[in-house]
Amino acid sequence: MQLVFRKYFMPIGKRLREERERLGLSQPAFAALAGTTKQTLFSWETGKTAPDGFQLAALATSGADVLYILTGMPTPVIPTPEPGELLLVANYRKCTPEDQAELIRESTLYAEHVKTSTKNSPAKIAKATVKKSLFGGAIGSIRIGK
Repeated sequence: MQLVFRKYFMPIGKRLREERERLGLSQPAFAALAGTTKQTLFSWETGKTAPDGFQLAALATSGADVLYILTGMPTPVIPTPEPGELLLVANYRKCTPEDQAELIRESTLYAEHVKTSTKNSPAKIAKATVKKSLFGGAIGSIRIGK
């Protein structure tokens, strides 16, 4: 238990230094971003003192991962949606619940690379089940055939 505690709750000085190095900044440059001096930054990095919230906020706006500095856990990277993805979501939200369910079924078919024709529409060749996930979003599964 003590090893786990040390890993996540060690002083933030080491992680501050890692972030400074990741950003490719010298001590004076990183200190300037936080609105402080090189001597104060050295004090932080050696664990004698720690930055306050305003200084951490300034570092965050400059690209430092403050979640990592404070907790040792990196901020998750969330990919930026493509314009087409945003359009799909916007159109989905404009649909009736029935049409939303149909869009989910059809998009599942496209994602699974199921070939369809005008004769055999996705609704005819596949039965999809749509349920609500724990987070309120739709999840689905698909079964090919009638």
